[in-house]
Amino acid sequence: MNYINKVMLVGRCGQDPELKYFESGAVKASISLAVRPPYRSEQALWFDLVAWGHIAEVINNYVRKGTQIAITGEFGFDRWADKNSGTMRQKPVITINALELLGSPRKEESTSTSAPNEQAFANANF
Repeated sequence: MNYINKVMLVGRCGQDPELKYFESGAVKASISLAVRPPYRSEQALWFDLVAWGHIAEVINNYVRKGTQIAITGEFGFDRWADKNSGTMRQKPVITINALELLGSPRKEESTSTSAPNEQAFANANF
């Protein structure tokens, strides 16, 4: 049986990325993304995103709070046992398969480091 699990989002990062290296050599980046509905009266929707490998490295090097990005990815859940009660918990998370940098952070949040200020950067098909 075939299925489709594809998410496409364009928004601004809500935080600087968190990068984690594992003993296996794998690297993981975690960020949040705010997607603003077309009507300003509506609140932004927030999504938790994770990226692995090359895309995680690109996010760490070029994405900061306020950076506008476009992603495609897969919807899933992070699952863990609560430390106190042992109850299983879960939260929705999107795993990034492709990333496009749409611009630098907003002017008031940008830094003096040079970063690409325009299009296309990472693709999971490397």
